[in-house]
Amino acid sequence: MVSALSNSSLLQPGFSLLNFDGHIFFFGQKGWPKRSCPTGVFLLDIKQNELKMKPAFFSKDSCYLPPLRYPALCTLRSNTKSDEYQYIIHGGKTPNNDLSDKIYFMSLVSKNSKKMMVRCIEKDLGGDVPEARYGHTINVVHSRGKSMSVIFGGRSYTPLTQRTTEKWNSVVDCLPSVFLVDFEFGCCTSYILPELQDGLSFHVSIARDDTIYILGGHSLQNNTRCPNLYKLKVDLPLGSPAVTCTMLPGGISVSSAIVTQIGDTEFVLVGGYHSDNQKRLVCNTIVLEDSKIEIVERVSPEWTPDIKHCRIWFGCDMGKGSVLLGIPGANKQLISDANYFYILRFKEAEEDKEDELTTQICSQTSSEDPGDSTPFEDSEEFCFGAEANSFDIDDNDTYNEDDEDDESETGYWITCSASCNIDINSWVPFYSTELNKPAMILCSSGAGHWVHAQCMDLSETMLLRLSEANVKYFCNKHVDLNKGLQTPQKVVHLKKQPMKPLRKKKNMKLATSTKKSFLRRLFE
Repeated sequence: MVSALSNSSLLQPGFSLLNFDGHIFFFGQKGWPKRSCPTGVFLLDIKQNELKMKPAFFSKDSCYLPPLRYPALCTLRSNTKSDEYQYIIHGGKTPNNDLSDKIYFMSLVSKNSKKMMVRCIEKDLGGDVPEARYGHTINVVHSRGKSMSVIFGGRSYTPLTQRTTEKWNSVVDCLPSVFLVDFEFGCCTSYILPELQDGLSFHVSIARDDTIYILGGHSLQNNTRCPNLYKLKVDLPLGSPAVTCTMLPGGISVSSAIVTQIGDTEFVLVGGYHSDNQKRLVCNTIVLEDSKIEIVERVSPEWTPDIKHCRIWFGCDMGKGSVLLGIPGANKQLISDANYFYILRFKEAEEDKEDELTTQICSQTSSEDPGDSTPFEDSEEFCFGAEANSFDIDDNDTYNEDDEDDESETGYWITCSASCNIDINSWVPFYSTELNKPAMILCSSGAGHWVHAQCMDLSETMLLRLSEANVKYFCNKHVDLNKGLQTPQKVVHLKKQPMKPLRKKKNMKLATSTKKSFLRRLFE
């Protein structure tokens, strides 16, 4: 068990971990990034069973990376024997409950003890681009000296043409298409295989050379977790690629499980669910050898009472046979977001003899996806990114819990204004970003207070625009007061150029000539 010294409420189901040469990075926080860590990526510093979160920084040539939960994640190497690698991140869900269809490449740039710097690059794709989704998988296959990525499964929202008011944000299974992605040329190709009839999400996929094994998963259409085991084989000749699928016996009925690698050909399957209300307390060893897969049951950990009785559990692979996991805290705690965290270390037989007394505990995320209730929020601290030189921290700097907004005290069913008509018993979604809680926005007047976007008569376009701009917002009550407190703009008076005086020289000559003519006539 580890003690989280930083703000552990950011660690929620759907987060991801990236292992760069033993440096573990956390990605996919709850809510939008704040000033303390504008990148939303943290370095996990675990020492003496204490977990600290240190902000990581992006290089100047990096793109913006939103905090995505439930994305597809895998490593990409230039070849199977290369030590250098980078992570591929595809899809996922933002704090606004929007789904992403973008692909990012994440690599480690600097290992400085004071500043861990990573590079994030977005890759543009063409062809049969996969739709935005989450709960899917991505793997890299190698064949005939070439490499390609394979995307399969996941969930997405109902297409716009099929949406109704009652089911505006309904989630459906993505079509069971297999997408082949060639990053060298930036093109995608989809394949429909007769063996894959139903869409799957929160399944397990393991790749070795030119073969991918797909195990378990949950189908929303049938609400089942079938014990399926598929074998995808990808051939990459000089011409068009060939993708074949074979259904194998010996599958496992499980969803939302974690796989960690403990050897060159050996993996461990932990956690997951048999059904919506039944956790899977059995662990398995998976061995891949000679184009074959072998799944055997292994000795399960001695689960603690907290693990046995909790309804959900979540976690992620840390790499090298380790898993970071969490379970919800006790209901009697004042902070509803408090979680308990553990590290499970699977080791080979020889190493197990040395650590026989080490307690092993593991768990995994709920396939029910409790993140569906995450509301649309905005803040004046909403920050998309910054250069590495804009923030200076020392070696002891960690994520500051005081910098976060206290979401537990905000409340979505408050009376935000005199004209507020939001009621928990009669409220229905108004914006497309809402699911089961009303969208709120922070008024920057005084110490700040939250108001319902619907009560402020904000259009959806304006609401999205405010969420994308780093500006302060003032509610209908304080917008006039704010204008009165502003310093009037200085009026610049235009300088009038004086008119030039008339030139009298010519006129004087004319007057003298007229006078002489008059005198001449008078004397005559």
